[in-house]
Amino acid sequence: MKRIGITGGIGSGKSTVCRIFEALGIPVYYADTWAKWLTTHDEALVQGIRTLLGAEAYLPDGTYNRVYVAKIVFQDPAKLQGLNALVHPAVERHSRIWHDEMAQKGAPYSLKEAALMVESGSHRYLDALIVVTAPEALRIQRVMQRDGLTEQEVRARMSNQLSESEKLRYADHIIVNDGAQLLIPQVMRVHRLLV
Repeated sequence: MKRIGITGGIGSGKSTVCRIFEALGIPVYYADTWAKWLTTHDEALVQGIRTLLGAEAYLPDGTYNRVYVAKIVFQDPAKLQGLNALVHPAVERHSRIWHDEMAQKGAPYSLKEAALMVESGSHRYLDALIVVTAPEALRIQRVMQRDGLTEQEVRARMSNQLSESEKLRYADHIIVNDGAQLLIPQVMRVHRLLV
């Protein structure tokens, strides 16, 4: 079974594209969702995060303190790099097990969705890469509306990702989500190529 990556910059619309693939019966591993789960369920990861960011990285009930962690890592590139060096390998190990389970269930291929797929190097373990692209101004607008962030906060997060032009260099398939081109025909074209 093929293991396919799907990535794109923040606000590009990866989740929307993934929902279309899911409607076609393709299982999707959402790396960010699983990363959040792993930050409280993978003991080695929890210990690594506590060592890197201090006990405050977790609330007294053991819940991951996202607000505290985001405040620290988005202002300190070294801390962000350290956190990514802990989380990305944990997600990669977990996703490989998941892909194997999907293969056993008979899926024609499975998708792994992640914003930092190229940055983390995890695209190297996949058979192909889909990049979802959208104009920067539209991406900023989407994230501001979705997450209630300021333009400056969105740009700060964008600065921690490769530019779209860099990501496109790694793409085997490109899906344009600019609000003008229809998504479903683009997804169907890629789906037919993959099956």
